[in-house]
Amino acid sequence: MRQPKWWANVVPSRRAHCEMNCTSARQMPIARADSDALLAVFNEYASKVKDGVRYMTAEDFIRRYLGLYTEDNYNRETVRLLAGAADRTKDGDISFEEFSAFESVLCSPDALYLTAFEVFDKNASASITCDEFEKIIRHTRPLAEVDFDFNSDFIKRYFGRDKKRSLGYLAFCQLLHDFYEELGIQAFKKYDKGADGTISSVDFLKIMTTVKKHLLTDFVRKNLVAVSGGDATGDRVTYPYYMAFNSLLSQMELIKRIFMSNTRGNILHEMTREEFLNATQTYPQITPYEVEILFKLAEAAHPGKKTLSLSDIECIDPQRLKRVSYIPRPITIEAVSTKEERSVVTALLESAYRFTVGSIAGACGATAVYPIDLVKTRMQNQRSGPLVGEVAYKHSFDCFKKVVKFEGILGLYRGLLPQIIGVAPEKAIKLTVNDTVRDKFTVDGHIPLWAEILAGGCGGASQVIFTNPLEIVKIRLQVAGEVKSATKVSVLSVVRDLGLFGLYKGAKACFLRDIPFSAIYFPVYAHSKLLTADSDGHNSPGSLFASAFIAGVPAAALVTPADVIKTRLQVAARAGQTTYDGLLDCARKVMREEGPRAFWKGTAARVCRSSPQFAVTLFAYELLQRIFYVDFGGNRPIASQVSVQATADVSSSNPEHIGGYRLAAATFSGIEHKFGLYMPRFELSATK
Repeated sequence: MRQPKWWANVVPSRRAHCEMNCTSARQMPIARADSDALLAVFNEYASKVKDGVRYMTAEDFIRRYLGLYTEDNYNRETVRLLAGAADRTKDGDISFEEFSAFESVLCSPDALYLTAFEVFDKNASASITCDEFEKIIRHTRPLAEVDFDFNSDFIKRYFGRDKKRSLGYLAFCQLLHDFYEELGIQAFKKYDKGADGTISSVDFLKIMTTVKKHLLTDFVRKNLVAVSGGDATGDRVTYPYYMAFNSLLSQMELIKRIFMSNTRGNILHEMTREEFLNATQTYPQITPYEVEILFKLAEAAHPGKKTLSLSDIECIDPQRLKRVSYIPRPITIEAVSTKEERSVVTALLESAYRFTVGSIAGACGATAVYPIDLVKTRMQNQRSGPLVGEVAYKHSFDCFKKVVKFEGILGLYRGLLPQIIGVAPEKAIKLTVNDTVRDKFTVDGHIPLWAEILAGGCGGASQVIFTNPLEIVKIRLQVAGEVKSATKVSVLSVVRDLGLFGLYKGAKACFLRDIPFSAIYFPVYAHSKLLTADSDGHNSPGSLFASAFIAGVPAAALVTPADVIKTRLQVAARAGQTTYDGLLDCARKVMREEGPRAFWKGTAARVCRSSPQFAVTLFAYELLQRIFYVDFGGNRPIASQVSVQATADVSSSNPEHIGGYRLAAATFSGIEHKFGLYMPRFELSATK
């Protein structure tokens, strides 16, 4: 079987990985299919046998295997042309070698262009003639509305004056890129009856919804006439406006990049026309006319406002440029269709949902860092002048080693059970209250800094009702191993000794610690997410974890003095140790007896515990909300919304679409959306 030379150079016979989505930025690699598995799939769908060898027909490949054009009145020529992408010999049959080779093509970074090249190369010559190009183009739907002059200077510049020159792969790619711009120019010329460089709004609408429809979102399509200068019988569209409009739509990814770069990833920021125009000065491909049209479209989204937001850009951005969801969603539930349907019951259900997710996330975070928490507690409780029988720790690592040596590995988890039992509602309440208060002060996606601080403080205050009993029991269990005792210390014994009111000993210190901690943590976390968001303003799981970790450092470190006081108040003093009568008394005695440095004991351990704990907790909290997505009509976490692409543009979930074939449907769809090569779906007789 003959194989064109260019194919061997462009498509290696073995490639380690391919990419997730052929119509957008590559994100997740997909492993190549196993040869035996690929052969099994091929044999299942190959219906033709010739000289003892099995082959796939065009219908086998496109309709039965890929599941495309499955209607009874499907367009046979379209199916045959698309199957030609895999049929390299162009004999109408697809061998296993060709089937396997096309799977490799689908793994290539330029799979869209490679596939389009094979579709146009009808005679397997590894080049495209003018006749081949014209036949395929005339089969596409845009040419049915606006004819193209294949004797134009544009065609002759590519194929020569006599149109005998053939184009190789790279030249073909450039032709495909330039063709629909030329088609748009010819369409404008066709409707410019008076040759005065203008067309009517109605003709502008016709051109954009036929020749340029691959550049249109639903929002732009609905506002085409409005932004063209008048209603259906109003102002005329000039050629400069027409060209600027099309150029803008084709460069929306660059527009988005400029916006995100100048707003430092803040998806809530809005730019004025002057600010954006100034930002485009280093991008000569963006003209002031295009900026003017951009803001005109943005104003159509929110009449009266003269600013541009990321949501405006996403309304204008062609669907082919959207990203695939970072996280697959096994469960997606819409509790309400619109925000207007949101009721009190819906809000309560949302709080219950957040509480459940927060409980699970809190338990994960607490378990992950509990040994660090135990070391921190023992370091903070260590007094000056150690008593006989008391374990003295030189530093945090020394404490860790001695706990393992004298108490075993399980000693690192003393008090874990009450921690798990208590931390679930504690973290759930904190996260739920913070989110709820933020929702109350969020207007059009914006929340002032003071409201962020207030929401965090409210979350911290609300958790103390669960935190204090949990903390005092946990701390007494954690320090129980420091001194040998005939009486075994357990949860029940601690609760029995303290009583109900004793469980809230040190509550003031808890407030002193938890309110500022949360008031610092949540705003820093929200702004860290904005800074670590990608060019689309969305956070990957890695950036979520990093943001949560970073926010924990200043929050944990700055409230260490309050944590030291709380620990001293809640730990039972031993014989000869100083006792404390309250918050201020404790602070005075610690300062007098041990100096100011005592207030910062265990800072490193506290940071090492709090940062990863909250990183795990918030990471789990947001990922669980993404995976088990329920839309209650409220606000989503900042920078955590995930843009999900149309079904036709994501990888296949069919288990028999293995390796690169998971991307086959996306690739054929991408050829339509990126290049405008819309081929007829049905036979002409069925459309009359």
